[in-house]
Amino acid sequence: MNLTLTEDQELIQDTARKFLHSRMGSANIRSMSNDPKGFSQGLWDEITEQGWVGLMLPQAYGGSGSGFFETCLLAEQLGWHAVPSPFVPTVLGGLVISQFGTPAQKDEWLPSICQGRIVSYVPPASLGQWADSESSVIATRTGNQIRLDGSAFFVPFAHVASEILIAAKWSSHEDSKHVVLLLDQNAPGLVQTAVETVGSDRPHHLELTGVVVPETRILGAGDKGSDVLNALLTWGASATAVQMAGSAQRVLDLSVEYVRQRQQFGRPIGSFQAVQHHCANMAIDVLTARFLAYEAAWRLSAGLSADTEVSMAKAWTSDSYRRVMALAHQVHGAIGFTKDHDLHFFLRDALAASVQFGESDVHWDRIASLLGL
Repeated sequence: MNLTLTEDQELIQDTARKFLHSRMGSANIRSMSNDPKGFSQGLWDEITEQGWVGLMLPQAYGGSGSGFFETCLLAEQLGWHAVPSPFVPTVLGGLVISQFGTPAQKDEWLPSICQGRIVSYVPPASLGQWADSESSVIATRTGNQIRLDGSAFFVPFAHVASEILIAAKWSSHEDSKHVVLLLDQNAPGLVQTAVETVGSDRPHHLELTGVVVPETRILGAGDKGSDVLNALLTWGASATAVQMAGSAQRVLDLSVEYVRQRQQFGRPIGSFQAVQHHCANMAIDVLTARFLAYEAAWRLSAGLSADTEVSMAKAWTSDSYRRVMALAHQVHGAIGFTKDHDLHFFLRDALAASVQFGESDVHWDRIASLLGL
């Protein structure tokens, strides 16, 4: 395994870094904190024009045909620059449709996703048993239609998504325990309610009462719902881990810059051994997080088995990002706890991202199960 970036991957990473840096002042999380959408529509339009969303989608549908790893490099830069956007949810939606959709479904949705159509997903109610988790939404087959009833919680950017990937549990015995469908945001019987959380993805709760979805919106031919759900969770956990590694790197960079400038007793506080130890421990956590996250994304991109690697990456980055934040607050002192400083945005991000696609305890347990322990 060689995780050294290729020339093309370095170009993707460097181009994204320069582009986001030039837009950071007007599109970062602080700038978007009071925006109704929660992200910059102008930046999103530029991102889609540059082909970010379709980077790994097939060229036949307007994508570039690159790999999952290259897409994660973009997510990493979004994390470093603290730029909120529906990029990861939309990419996951495109991936699921590309992998499990019928030719008609691909023709209908993939080109528009490449052009900026936003897709979201409903996080499973519980990840304790991974793809076998219970769903709070019940699906009932009525002829060639599916009726959905129940509640879905913490759906990211649901208010701006055209479609929402929703996993439901069949009300009666079916070939698969779950069914995954693409739900129209404007479907009758669907009610959205915004909720306040520490994250920046503007989640909404969904109430579904007699929502009717055509059978043509089922992904995975109706009998592979658990496979679709497992793929969504795996890709989502991996992309989130890489994005968290990027955010943790930014926190380390901010901390190193601060300790070089902050004077105490006539010299920079970075010259004190205790502060150096804090920065060194942060660097160890960040470098390890990036290595594990890169390895998981690379294996998925190469089509290799990656269940253990994905859970290891998500578990480690969830824990290490919080440790990095704790030490960053130590070295920043009082200024890091004020709203005038950006550090609190990263703290909120660390808390929110650590539970997305399964918190660390879920993944440590999953690793133990995969290893037969």
